[in-house]
Amino acid sequence: MLLCCMKTIKDVFAEYKKELQPLYDNNEIEAITLLVISEIADLSKAKIKAFPEIEIKEELAEKIDNVLAELKTGKPIQYILGKTEFYGLPFYVNPSVLIPRPETEELVEWVLQSIADKKLSAGNIFDIGTGSGCIAISLKKNLQLFNVSAIDISADALATARSNAKLNDVEVKFIQQDILSYSGFEIPKSEIIISNPPYVTLHDKTQMHSNVTEFEPHMALFVPENDPLIFYKAIADFALANLLSGGLLFFEINENYGEETVNMLKNKSFKNIELRKDMSGRDRMMKAYR
Repeated sequence: MLLCCMKTIKDVFAEYKKELQPLYDNNEIEAITLLVISEIADLSKAKIKAFPEIEIKEELAEKIDNVLAELKTGKPIQYILGKTEFYGLPFYVNPSVLIPRPETEELVEWVLQSIADKKLSAGNIFDIGTGSGCIAISLKKNLQLFNVSAIDISADALATARSNAKLNDVEVKFIQQDILSYSGFEIPKSEIIISNPPYVTLHDKTQMHSNVTEFEPHMALFVPENDPLIFYKAIADFALANLLSGGLLFFEINENYGEETVNMLKNKSFKNIELRKDMSGRDRMMKAYR
């Protein structure tokens, strides 16, 4: 009887490339394959690249095949594995929260740099629409003396955020609240208010990958076509009441509404408004002074 040959790392890369080409470009496929093999076979990415002829045990190969089957449905790899990395920290993710993006890491870096520039050693930070907690937790991890609080409308998202705070051994106060109709809670006056709120319009949706529109939480993504700045206006009003004088408001924004968001903040008397591009050259971040 002939025995079937075991799959090698090279075989897995070839199979993933063949099966995922309708969904992803070659660079994305390679990155996904590398991540899957690393997680399931417990091999470093350097070793995977250096030794493509390594054979993969049958039970591990089966798990890799099962992941591929899910990937072919469009389900994001982060949801399949149940975790991701953000700002060098591990985070649990699931369909109740958005998958953290690299441009949001840039926003966190901007906040940390701004705090350093202001020579603040302690204070209060408030994160609005926290989702997985990635912003609040990353800031707390790097600013141990600051008090960090965060709100989200979704109880499921907050459960995930609390798990992530425990995973990263930080203390963040999480509050279930809708910023569009906030009431019944008070926060300390803050040096920093930050938000990556929903900002995707229905027009934007038509240009987005199906693995986002079909799997990630719509509540955290979409806004009315006739009022795309609905969350930004509400958060700006909240910041006027809850930021200390000289405090900073940070936003991640829709690249198509940079000028409109700047004008909205000007009309609400915010000062020194700065629009910043992300690593891809798109208008994606904003800072303003109270």
